[in-house]
Amino acid sequence: MMKLKEKEFEQIIDELKQVAAQLGVSVRFEKGDFKGGFCIVKENKIIVINKFANTQRKAAILATALKELGIDDIYINPRLREIIDEMTETL
Repeated sequence: MMKLKEKEFEQIIDELKQVAAQLGVSVRFEKGDFKGGFCIVKENKIIVINKFANTQRKAAILATALKELGIDDIYINPRLREIIDEMTETL
C-alpha cells in the first residue's frame, strides 16, 4: 500500500467524496459489523463505509466502490486517478 500520512488519506477521502457526488452517489459513514461498499437503497446509490475503519481503509473502500461504479467517463485529477488505481490493486 502507498506510503501516505493520515492527513493525506483524509484529503483523499474528501476528493473521493467529490467524485462520488459527481456520479450522484452519496457517501455515508455508519457503524456496524461490515466493511463497506456500494449499494442501492430505494433507487439511491450509496457507498457505505464503516466509520470505525482506519482512514486508509476508508479511502480504499471508497476508491474500490467508485471504480466499481465506473469512473472512466468522468474527469478525475490524474494524481487522484493514480491513487484510486493503486488502492484498488491492493485489495
